[in-house]
Amino acid sequence: MNKWKWLASILLSLTIAFFIIAVFVYTPDSAPDSEETTSLNNDKEGSNKEKPAEKHEDGASQPEDVPAGENEGTLSEGLREVFTSVIESARDIFIREDLNIVAIGDSLTQGVGDATDNEGYVGILEKTFNSNEGVEQIDIANYGKRGNRTDQLLERMDSEDISDSLRKADLVLITIGANDVMEVVKSNFTSLNYRDFVAAQKDYEEQLDEIFQRIETLNPDVPIYLIGLYNPFDHYFNNIPELGQIISDYNRISKSVINEHEQATFIPVKDIFAGSEKDLLWEEDHFHPNERGYKKMAERVLEYIRTDIEQ
Repeated sequence: MNKWKWLASILLSLTIAFFIIAVFVYTPDSAPDSEETTSLNNDKEGSNKEKPAEKHEDGASQPEDVPAGENEGTLSEGLREVFTSVIESARDIFIREDLNIVAIGDSLTQGVGDATDNEGYVGILEKTFNSNEGVEQIDIANYGKRGNRTDQLLERMDSEDISDSLRKADLVLITIGANDVMEVVKSNFTSLNYRDFVAAQKDYEEQLDEIFQRIETLNPDVPIYLIGLYNPFDHYFNNIPELGQIISDYNRISKSVINEHEQATFIPVKDIFAGSEKDLLWEEDHFHPNERGYKKMAERVLEYIRTDIEQ
């Protein structure tokens, strides 16, 4: 191994170590792997059914241990800037009546990093749709779960709630893949090599393909949109091409799977975050988007799904 490759490997390992600390150590609400496939919101009796997060009357999720109405003014002020540009871009969209959207996937669907507790890009889209005059209340069913990999999402899709929601959906949104990358890191941390990521790509490809097949079996004609991966370390370690290459590889595989499914579409977001990570990422872990990052994602998603949600 030449000097450059040796240095790159050392820096890559240090970067991934930080990644693990940020994403996996700082996860107060995450569950161990053995519990990943349990209910998103189990009730007090221990029901194993998957259910979307409960919401306030205004559509936002109720933060734990925060009395209703507390910080209401603060959240309202904070949301104003986030929603303004998205809502403006949707002014001329005539939303279909009884639109049923289902979002499944990982922490980006759940909205981790959104300090407004508004479910990230999903909550922004929901508020945007409901801001149009004459539109009946649209509630996007959000089945995002922090830490989910493709194999874990497949297991959760067997639940009655998720399968029933997908069966009735007019449109499906998915974020998945980042935790598949991180699983490679955790499994090979002491001797991490770029080839380890390449070796794991086959499983990712097959499992992602099965996710699409499951949805199409339940709902053959539903449009499916997969949101791509971005590189949260591009700004800090842009001199290490392996980091960007890993993300590009997984996005390429996602596109290749999507090409085999007529109703599926890939939504790129890598370019949104490139060079703007410091402004668009959550300051707690520098990995998940903050509310501004989710706003950018919502704007991009809206561009792609527009023809499927209009009358």
